[in-house]
Amino acid sequence: MKSKGKTRSYIYGLILFLITLSGFGQMPIFSRYYIASIPGLGWLGEFYTTHILHYASAAGLIFLAVYVLFDFVVQGAGGKRITGSGYLKMGIIAGLIISGGLMVVKNLPGIYWDHTAVIVLDLTHLGFCMALLMVSLYTLIFKKSWVK
Repeated sequence: MKSKGKTRSYIYGLILFLITLSGFGQMPIFSRYYIASIPGLGWLGEFYTTHILHYASAAGLIFLAVYVLFDFVVQGAGGKRITGSGYLKMGIIAGLIISGGLMVVKNLPGIYWDHTAVIVLDLTHLGFCMALLMVSLYTLIFKKSWVK
């Protein structure tokens, strides 16, 4: 049972890394600051490459979240309780999934949203991203777990 949790942690870490890298890659910072000019990192400056990687990573995050949720419910908590940092991460991830889903809808053909709504949505999604990174760093440094 312990190895299942460790595997999930590695998968979650990989997804978090890829989704963050590709999300920031969609903002032109890698090209602007010449990171994409470093040999082997040119793909970071390609919008559609990072866009596809971001969507694939987001699908992986959603799948992992649903899998862990159903596993926790179906298998039972096994005497475990979700910690405060676990609830905080779950809330932030839910916010990321919802705001990301709205951004996908916003990008569909024929869908028009007011510029203010688009800016608010972009900043909300970026805010959830930064919050998750900060909380994840905190829980990593202080060895806080999702469950107790």
